[in-house]
Amino acid sequence: MLYLVATPIGNLADFSFRAVNVLNTCDYILCEDTRHSRTLLQHYEIQIPLKSFHKFNQTQKEELVIEDLKAGKTLALISDAGTPLISDPGYELVVRCRQENLPVSAIPGACALIQALTLSGFPSIPFQFIGFLPKKNQELHSLLSEILRYPGTTVTYETPHRIEATLNLLHSLAPTRPLCLARELTKHYEECVVGTPQELLEKFQKHPPRGEMVLLISPNTESPLYEGLPLEELVEKLCQEFHLTKQEAIKQAAKLRGLSKREVYNKFLHD
Repeated sequence: MLYLVATPIGNLADFSFRAVNVLNTCDYILCEDTRHSRTLLQHYEIQIPLKSFHKFNQTQKEELVIEDLKAGKTLALISDAGTPLISDPGYELVVRCRQENLPVSAIPGACALIQALTLSGFPSIPFQFIGFLPKKNQELHSLLSEILRYPGTTVTYETPHRIEATLNLLHSLAPTRPLCLARELTKHYEECVVGTPQELLEKFQKHPPRGEMVLLISPNTESPLYEGLPLEELVEKLCQEFHLTKQEAIKQAAKLRGLSKREVYNKFLHD
């Protein structure tokens, strides 16, 4: 049996009795950083061996883990903080377990994206989770322009050293859109701030933010599909509203209309 066990995202008290009991039954525990996870295990007096399993070694270690599971061993997978597989390693291992008909069970617990969503006051139905935002400016620009058309709440992760650039870009794309920035969740200095991009920029320029961050973007309240617009006008509108290149706008228009990029390109070539 492979158990996927959620761990605290800050406050060590956010760990269930069931999680402790399950970890105590394991032959060993897979974790991202043995030094980090040892602190949690020592706090709960769990004396089970730890083995590293992170994005840089998961491929080479997968076969050994599968062999141990087939031999009847009980293993657990934990991340440094929160629920495994949510922007953390483990997806390929679970897929492999399903392919090999090996049992997998999830032990619920803390999850930063859900914690932030419930605190934000933004609608939770529908919502989408993007994970960490891309580092390259062009990719970030393209993704944010797509997110800003989504009719539900978008939840993302961002880092302290990049949050200012992301807020500046959001200010240029949608200056009045309400945002929420939640940081240090469950910890002593937990903070959840709602405001426009400019309001958040002003706040954090005075007091630079630290710690893990969740950035939420409120829903688009306008028609996200620009229904009724001819394809050429849709592309032009996307170029103007989100400062996209013609190529980026064609890509986004294809997504909005459920077409392939080739179909949209051909439309322009033949007109």
